[in-house]
Amino acid sequence: MAGRAAGAGWPADLDRPSSSVTSHDVARLAGVSQATVSRALRRAPNVPAATRERVERAAQALGYVPNRLGRALVTQATGRIAMVADLGNPLFSTLLTPVHDALCELGYQTLLFVEDQTRLEDVSGLFDRSVDGAILSTAIAGSSLPYELDRHGLPFVYLSRMSDLVERDSVSADDRGGAAKAARLLIDLGHRDIGAILGPTNTSTSRDREAGFLSELATAGLAVRPEAVVRTDYTTPAGFAAFERLMTLDPRPTALFCGNDWVAVGVLNGAKQRGIEVPRDLTVVGFDDLPVASWPVFDLTTVSNPVKDNAAQAARLLVHRIQSGPKPAFQHVIAPTELVLRHTHAPPPVR
Repeated sequence: MAGRAAGAGWPADLDRPSSSVTSHDVARLAGVSQATVSRALRRAPNVPAATRERVERAAQALGYVPNRLGRALVTQATGRIAMVADLGNPLFSTLLTPVHDALCELGYQTLLFVEDQTRLEDVSGLFDRSVDGAILSTAIAGSSLPYELDRHGLPFVYLSRMSDLVERDSVSADDRGGAAKAARLLIDLGHRDIGAILGPTNTSTSRDREAGFLSELATAGLAVRPEAVVRTDYTTPAGFAAFERLMTLDPRPTALFCGNDWVAVGVLNGAKQRGIEVPRDLTVVGFDDLPVASWPVFDLTTVSNPVKDNAAQAARLLVHRIQSGPKPAFQHVIAPTELVLRHTHAPPPVR
């Protein structure tokens, strides 16, 4: 075949379409056993890096594509993990990439499933053994999905959000502690007229952030007026609408704690339109420390949430569970959160 160097060790009988190339052919070209080829292409941890690289080069040269269906019939494993997500979640894109990359390193493919609480049939592929496990980033109160996954015996892990219905391995941020740090900042700055734009009450993330924030205020003998609390979606338009509502209060808040950074962006947009200077007239604190928070146009004081690290950790935790079986005790990883001081906080204005 043109382009192949003489004496390169290329077996003569491999001059055939790539669709008929087998793992045995790859093994011969790489100089390893067929079992080693299988382990190397699955990125099994017990294969030396140099051997894996040699196998991958041989597979690429031959145009070899592993037959996942055949492997699944033999091993009863598909090599696929489902990422169950809500496309409306502002963190969705931030979570997906590190999950995909971590699973790829471990030899797994990532399949995306979108959960609709009114249409469980949309995730029916989770129940027919077409995936080996699932990462849930959408758990809300009342969702039957964790129960159904448990009932069908599919390993899964919670990422960011948890359900009280079924216990499983989980990875989340210290939402309660992070919100408490935000409250302490406002207290120490001297704010007393404080507003809170919080997330929906049907997610553990929102509940924990609300509890941490209000609890820390209570320890200082402070509270948020009921009319100064807005619970809404984690979106920029929702933040803008909540800001407009809070600015009608008398007295209006001198500081706003926002349930996430996109809500805070909506607040900053609203302040800009009203001619309210941040932070001179109004302090704004977000949560998550998404890339948008560090943009110079916003320069948002916020709470860090190690989203990417948590997503990768959830992927590794699930693969460990799949490989070790159901017996080990469930692990609940809570990643620390920290206050990130930028330029949207200041003491309250003199009235």
